[in-house]
Amino acid sequence: MASSLSVLLLLCLAAPSSAQLSPRFYARSCPRAQAIIRRGVAAAVRSERRMGASLLRLHFHDCFVQGCDASILLSDTATFTGEQGAGPNAGSIRGMNVIDNIKAQVEAVCTQTVSCADILAVAARDSVVALGGPSWTVPLGRRDSTTASLSLANSDLPPPSFDVANLTANFAAKGLSVTDMVALSGAHTIGQAQCQNFRDRLYNETNIDTAFATSLRANCPRPTGSGDSSLAPLDTTTPNAFDNAYYRNLMSQKGLLHSDQVLINDGRTAGLVRTYSSASAQFNRDFRAAMVSMGNISPLTGTQGQVRLSCSRVN
Repeated sequence: MASSLSVLLLLCLAAPSSAQLSPRFYARSCPRAQAIIRRGVAAAVRSERRMGASLLRLHFHDCFVQGCDASILLSDTATFTGEQGAGPNAGSIRGMNVIDNIKAQVEAVCTQTVSCADILAVAARDSVVALGGPSWTVPLGRRDSTTASLSLANSDLPPPSFDVANLTANFAAKGLSVTDMVALSGAHTIGQAQCQNFRDRLYNETNIDTAFATSLRANCPRPTGSGDSSLAPLDTTTPNAFDNAYYRNLMSQKGLLHSDQVLINDGRTAGLVRTYSSASAQFNRDFRAAMVSMGNISPLTGTQGQVRLSCSRVN
């Protein structure tokens, strides 16, 4: 009996902290929180449709670096180096001001109660909904980090040059499956990418639709340093609508990034691409599940971390 209890205790101690997350975490302490976040996101997306994709990407870039702890939101100071200057983030992450505005509105109602990490997770969901995509129940109860990691931001966020083997390993390291990876890649049905991230594909790859490549080259010249920050939609068909057109684009060799197009060219992932391209309901189901799984990556809970008063700095 004593041995069995010891084993049970060890299993409980080893249980992931994500088990402490609950959709009703703020039901009593801040019941208006989700409505405030939803209104803030809706207003931001109405003002600029691209902001929906930016907020979704912000959550992804948060969770893949030391877990979903809002470390991405911490600004650099004279004595603190955050993640915003990392290669995958510098000059491209957006939406911090939207989160700051929402946080201020939540603080006005519930002081130091709702974490920035939870606001970011809910805002990602509400961004997808605002652009016509599916909704899902977001487990809550994350707390905010007091640290950030520039080095992990540089090493753990998958670059657009990755192939399927690299992507699979990268997502597996975060506890995510191949299905999760292909479904989450469908987030590229919205948003834009900079020329420097797809230039090599335009000029050096053959598995790309000729007319599609030609249409992009005018704003993305071959010489490095020329037009690096010029933007192109990740989904050329419906760039501001969350749907399954991204997967149909891949089947037509119109994936903007190398890491997009490889999904249809590799047997490990091609089947899922074909399924999602014709079955939007299946894509929506798998995307919802993958977002919940991603949101459960190493959250701080209980007395870990803190609830920041301002998302951009530690208390």
